Amino acid sequence: MTTATPRVRIQTVTIPVADQDRALTFYRDVLGFEVRADTAYGDARWLSVAPEGSAVDFTLHPPFPGQAAPGWQQGIVLHTDDIEGVVAALGAAGVPVTGPEKVGWGVQAQFADPDGNGFVLLQQG
Repeated sequence: MTTATPRVRIQTVTIPVADQDRALTFYRDVLGFEVRADTAYGDARWLSVAPEGSAVDFTLHPPFPGQAAPGWQQGIVLHTDDIEGVVAALGAAGVPVTGPEKVGWGVQAQFADPDGNGFVLLQQG
């Protein structure tokens, strides 16, 4: 008899930020993410955002005890079907972008949020 391995899925990725209001402005107004939660709990605030239709959200939170400072999260890949449009919107908002450049799996660019958390923007194909 074989025991099945329990299934898991990614639900939330914590993005460490120094200022939740500044982070919210970036993710909502620059990247166009929707706000999934913005609630107080005790003296803290639970703030999560996500691209529309995404099953995974980002919790924008000051570092929890024992975590590294804001900016340590690197390499999260965001997919788009219009990399030129997103790069133009980031540039118009004053966000430095490296690329886009053609790679073997599509076209990608890189940018960071105001706290230095780094993202890869990918258009596959």
